[in-house]
Amino acid sequence: MIRAAVLGSPISHSLSPLLHRRAYQLLGVQGEYSAIEVTPELAPGFFQRAIDEDWTGFSLTMPLKEAIFHYEFDPAFVVDPVALQMRSANTLVRKEDTFWATSTDRSALLRLFENVEKKRVAIIGGGGTARAALSALDGHADSVDFLLRTQSRSELLSSIGRSTTLQFFGMDHPLLEYDLVVSTVPSGVTDLIATNLSHRIPTLCEVLYRPFPTALLSRAQSLGSHIIDGMDLLVEQALDQIALFSGTKFDFAQMRIELQAEGRKHL
Repeated sequence: MIRAAVLGSPISHSLSPLLHRRAYQLLGVQGEYSAIEVTPELAPGFFQRAIDEDWTGFSLTMPLKEAIFHYEFDPAFVVDPVALQMRSANTLVRKEDTFWATSTDRSALLRLFENVEKKRVAIIGGGGTARAALSALDGHADSVDFLLRTQSRSELLSSIGRSTTLQFFGMDHPLLEYDLVVSTVPSGVTDLIATNLSHRIPTLCEVLYRPFPTALLSRAQSLGSHIIDGMDLLVEQALDQIALFSGTKFDFAQMRIELQAEGRKHL
């Protein structure tokens, strides 16, 4: 039986339980999936107890995607090399007496960006999801420009984007001549950008689904942009988590349709 949960703080807004439970129902597997409030301060104790309990795995949302790389306890997590390079993981799967940490954000974004023009890209923010986006785009985009509130993360970002030209700007940098813009920052941060946006961005990826739509998404949509929204990302990364937690092979295309329908009822 699957026993899984999404962890983070705040967590009450999460639609992950709806999606995972619906998927288990469709797959005909027994499973439970809950949402648990876990702050970075409480996380080490939580994971230490979880190792000795019958948890299958966890989905991680902010701020735990990055925070787990600062925890030290025995036995330590086994970390996927790509997640380690990004210093971001959103998925833990039981591996004997510990958990394997990986990023289904990255694999989801690889699929979501597959048929999108992406020679020139701008990413707003430098946190865990921004780094997953950069990892997915590295080698596929000619250039990636970051709009950052502080420049403190530029060194880490440079270590991820090794096959793509990177530049770093402030949040007031104009979004001109980009094929793809990816917004990964919290609600409200891009409101001024939305107000000043006066031209069509070919594709906007907005990772938030609460609130929905953001001011930036609404403005880009009104200007004719192709939209990849937060529900698209939530569903896409959940497909990989469901496969990992259940150990079951299934048709992603059909499951995607079912989970999109379920999730969008609650936006």
